[in-house]
Amino acid sequence: MLPPPWINFTVALAIGLLIGVERERTKGEGPLRRAAGIRTFALASLLGAVAMHVGGVPVLALAFGATLLLTALSYLKGNKEDPGLTTEIALVLTPLLGALAMADTLVASALAALVAVVLAMKARIHRFVTSVLTDAEVGDGLIFAIATLVIWPLLPDRFMGPFDAINPHKVWLLVVLILAIGAGGHVAMRLLGVRFGLPVAGFASGFVSSLATIGAMAGRASRDPSALDAAVAGAALSTVATFAQLAVLLFVVSPATFFALAWPLAAGGAIAALYGLAFTFRAAHAGDPGEQAPGRAFSVTTALALAGSMSFMLVAVAALKLWYGDAGVIAGLALAGIVDAHSASVSAASLVVSGQLAAEQAVIPVLAAVSTNAGAKIVMAVGAGSSAFALRIVPGVILSLAAAWAAVLL
Repeated sequence: MLPPPWINFTVALAIGLLIGVERERTKGEGPLRRAAGIRTFALASLLGAVAMHVGGVPVLALAFGATLLLTALSYLKGNKEDPGLTTEIALVLTPLLGALAMADTLVASALAALVAVVLAMKARIHRFVTSVLTDAEVGDGLIFAIATLVIWPLLPDRFMGPFDAINPHKVWLLVVLILAIGAGGHVAMRLLGVRFGLPVAGFASGFVSSLATIGAMAGRASRDPSALDAAVAGAALSTVATFAQLAVLLFVVSPATFFALAWPLAAGGAIAALYGLAFTFRAAHAGDPGEQAPGRAFSVTTALALAGSMSFMLVAVAALKLWYGDAGVIAGLALAGIVDAHSASVSAASLVVSGQLAAEQAVIPVLAAVSTNAGAKIVMAVGAGSSAFALRIVPGVILSLAAAWAAVLL
């Protein structure tokens, strides 16, 4: 093995060659070809490494300035029909990667590989941004970035408000998670396509609202009886999403609560999955549900409504606990579960985090919320769908709920 600094110089040279190979293949030929190719990038990377080795940051700054000046002159004298700056930016970045190789070869190599991948995937990236992404999806991406990178870090991370029940940082984390999970389901739908039918759509939509998904599937089955089995599969798999999303939220908010409920959540989710897959197989030979518009990646209104309801329930449950003890906690969360099991369960987990409830004491309130939510799903299935749909989906909801309670008792 080469001793330092020779190993660092070798890595710096490899970095330049890696980026240079990709640029050499695309720089063209004749009078319109770009100035920078494999040799230029290799020397630029070595320049940064040697500058860092000889004189540290001051000499590297001089070398970087010279590279920047030469790159600017090359751009001004180059092909005016291609005003892009991709090659020039890569050339300016290369000496810095070479300098970084003198301190951390692993990080420098990884960044160089990422640069090469970004450069090589030009056509795919352009096609994805201009042809695949919709305006609504771009807007949703910007909303998610603002919610995650701007709003969330600014919120105070402490309990405040009535009964010291609300932590704004944790409440907004719920919003971020709901948006992220909804976006993940949307991406899965875009990647898999509608040819997999209602089961995939139901599972993905379940991450936004299983209750709403069951209502939508009930309506679809009423309008198109030939899609009955597929609609039941989608509705059942939305319940799987309920258990999966609940597990993720509890793990993030309160790992102790998650581990106390791991077996019940796994049992309920497994039964719901088996039930949904059974109807998926039955619907395997059904016709294609047809092309559907991509739609939105997530529902901001739903996320904000769930966060607002969770905040209200945190205050209500804290008050009931103060007035009536643990019985008040169970009653409050059970009633809240009619609207949404996730916000009610996260409310219980937040009480565990704040020390107002033990993790083991949160098991019954969470399952009570899941139970009342299951009751709301049954009412939705009966009220919004046909009797054939209700007779198929209601047993699945009951069996998954029974499995969760059985895991607690066992």
